Amino acid sequence: MADTKREIERKYEATPETKLPKLTKVVGVSAVVDHGTAELDAVYYDTADLRLAAASITLRRRTGGNDAGWHLKLPVAPGVRDEIGAPLSDQLPRNLAALVRARVRGAELVPVVRLLSTRQIRVLTDVDGNPLAELSRDAVRAERLDDGAGRTASWDEIEVELADDADPAILDAVEQKLTKAGIQAADSPSKLARALAETGLGAPGTSAAHPAEPQTAGDHILVYLREQVVALLAYDPGVRRDLPDAVHQMRVATRRLRSAFRSFRKVLDRAVTDPIGEELKWLAAELGVARDQEVLTERLRAGIGEIPRTLLLGPVRGRLRIYTAAHGAGSRRKALTALDSKRYLALLATLDALLAEPPLLGAAAKPPEQALPKALAKDYERLSERIAHALELPAGHERDLALHEARKAAKRARYAGEAAKSALGKPAKRFAKRMKAVQTVLGDHQDSVVAREALRNLAIQAHAAGESAFAWGLLYGREEWAAAELERELPQVWAKASPDQLGGVLDG
Repeated sequence: MADTKREIERKYEATPETKLPKLTKVVGVSAVVDHGTAELDAVYYDTADLRLAAASITLRRRTGGNDAGWHLKLPVAPGVRDEIGAPLSDQLPRNLAALVRARVRGAELVPVVRLLSTRQIRVLTDVDGNPLAELSRDAVRAERLDDGAGRTASWDEIEVELADDADPAILDAVEQKLTKAGIQAADSPSKLARALAETGLGAPGTSAAHPAEPQTAGDHILVYLREQVVALLAYDPGVRRDLPDAVHQMRVATRRLRSAFRSFRKVLDRAVTDPIGEELKWLAAELGVARDQEVLTERLRAGIGEIPRTLLLGPVRGRLRIYTAAHGAGSRRKALTALDSKRYLALLATLDALLAEPPLLGAAAKPPEQALPKALAKDYERLSERIAHALELPAGHERDLALHEARKAAKRARYAGEAAKSALGKPAKRFAKRMKAVQTVLGDHQDSVVAREALRNLAIQAHAAGESAFAWGLLYGREEWAAAELERELPQVWAKASPDQLGGVLDG
């Protein structure tokens, strides 16, 4: 079984002669406890082209110390990583292999570097003996294990890692003390990165080269697409680990890619992007079952929480739990099956190929001020037509369907504005903000439509079980009222998104 901990640490340059300052002078530190010396032997694994290192991911098998085993470190923020551990074994544990599958694809994971470290460990504690941080002083020897076997490097470093539940401010206080003593922050973010550089493996690159400063319309759109592919890959392990919001963010990345393909069809050849868009649609659908049920359950629970107890007739919360369990069964398994499928890996490979050799059309070479506003104007026109059509319909099922279609168009227009922000600046930012406001109203309305359908089913089930359906009917009425209010609000929100309010971004 794997265990996870949040690793927050800072690294510093050192030499064998480096003297540590008196750390009990650091505010909050009462004692520095010597925990002796450990001999650590770690073999780091990666693909031959260092795909994990390129994503700032480290995978190692380590012996020695008090945490021998397999360790996978996933980046969270600068200086912050999630370390997922598994017991020591000869083979890479399957759960860790799954977490890097999207990066590795079908490539073999092989030993690339071995690090032998002599670690002196000191624990900084407060007046009650609670650990605040662990300071390690490492003498490191790195050995290449690939075709360049025999290349070595050696260095010393100091590492300060925040203890569980400790205040991160202690790291700043310790750093201030170290800096005053002449000890500087390390240039390399990790031992592995330094080992790769100093043994001649070099810094890992990226699969798709791109200009540092986008110039043309095509450049800007490709930068946006690349950001979404990076997000897609970054959230993959989070979905597998069932982290909060990971499924939602991964779906957002797929939607933004699909929207960009559609909105900027004059920039990118649809003969290439349409099939990719269909695969992204499939992925979003496979991921969406669990997320949609989660959103619905939260909404219904909140509604139940607002009803006075005297009106909660029957086992209302119990009925909701039964309903949620029945509709959520297998949804996570469905998402994981999709992520482990050959179809998903083929999609990732196709996205890589798209970025490496983008199918650019004539408009891609134009200045962004010429090409991108036309795409935004077309998306705006589509949204305008759908909203006008929906508002012409009487309240009811047909209007609900039409408003749902308008919601999709609003989301697409919003994403187009976000994609154009880097090129068009404030006007595109304003456009995206107004489209998001429209999308929010329409999205809330659609959530009410979905909730009413669920409430109707819950009322039927309650009645069939001999329970009171009163609370479900009450909630249904509230949802009807909320939807009507949103429909009355929509024209005002839409008026603020008129061309006159958008600062000329639709000109072009």
